[in-house]
Amino acid sequence: MSLTPYLLAWRTTPLHDREVVDALVDPAQTYYWSDEYDGRHIVLTRPGVKAREAWATHLFLVAATLFLTTLSGAVMVSAVPPRLGVLFNPARWNAAFWAGWLHGFAFSLPLLAILLCHEMGHYLTSRRYQVNASPPFFLPGPPLPIGIGTFGAFIRLRTILTDRRQLLDIGAAGPIAGFLLTIPILWYGLAHSEVLDPTATGMSVATGWGLMDLGDSILTRVLRSWTHPGGGALLLHPFAFAGWMGVFVTMLNLLPIAQLDGGHILYAAAPRIQRWAARAIWVVILLLSYLSKSWLVWGVIVLLLSRGRFGHPPVLDAYRPLPPSRVWVLLASLIIFVLTFIPAPAP
Repeated sequence: MSLTPYLLAWRTTPLHDREVVDALVDPAQTYYWSDEYDGRHIVLTRPGVKAREAWATHLFLVAATLFLTTLSGAVMVSAVPPRLGVLFNPARWNAAFWAGWLHGFAFSLPLLAILLCHEMGHYLTSRRYQVNASPPFFLPGPPLPIGIGTFGAFIRLRTILTDRRQLLDIGAAGPIAGFLLTIPILWYGLAHSEVLDPTATGMSVATGWGLMDLGDSILTRVLRSWTHPGGGALLLHPFAFAGWMGVFVTMLNLLPIAQLDGGHILYAAAPRIQRWAARAIWVVILLLSYLSKSWLVWGVIVLLLSRGRFGHPPVLDAYRPLPPSRVWVLLASLIIFVLTFIPAPAP
């Protein structure tokens, strides 16, 4: 590959054991700097053809997800009856239905804010590296009492990543960004949650068909001890359940399997062991099902999202080592995973 299109001018200085090239990079080209063990390198990239975005599709998916998650929030606070003949029958959506539906924004807005922040972390970091990426796609899902109104969100990378630094930064940016927003949302929600039983412990959420117990992570336990120092079993405020879902989604994404965020991060750090680590994590998920049967469901979903694969696809230059400046990203990702890990998410 010729470097001539990337340079405005250059000169070559022959030495006894090497040849030194001084060059002026064309500012119209795409590149970034990388701090390597032997100095600071400039990495030249080739921009791809920018695709036309399907903005109508994006807006439709956002609107559908907002409607369904708001409906879930309304069911949660008993503002809309949890009868399937009402929830799934537009002919029954009268003025009283819409008045009750408005009460669900206390759940939908913080939840979608966390999902959007997570995906924008991926998207903006991709743009920083001149990677061709789509805006976030939101996935609508069934509302309570069956689901929560969404299956999450994702972005599409339309180009192969150049090296492991790009992969690490793009993969870790989402969980870090979403985690930072999850903390204040969860704290506010827990502070406004109702104590059901002062003599018990734990958290529950109203689903319309009764209460569902939710598991603790280190983060939720610490925040509960701050907001309710006297203890007690809590009935979660919609804000708190949105924050709990943010914790759960972050943990799930950080599992080091295939093309989940955790798979990106582990492959960037140690590409040779990522596949074996993913298989080991799958075994751990099966063992965790003894604590919570919900792990069987989530384990299957994770495997479907990774298309039945445990290994991560390669980057163009897998041999370029990670620069020392990226150690903090690896540590931050590990700490976030430990803080958000929920051994028993639900019964």
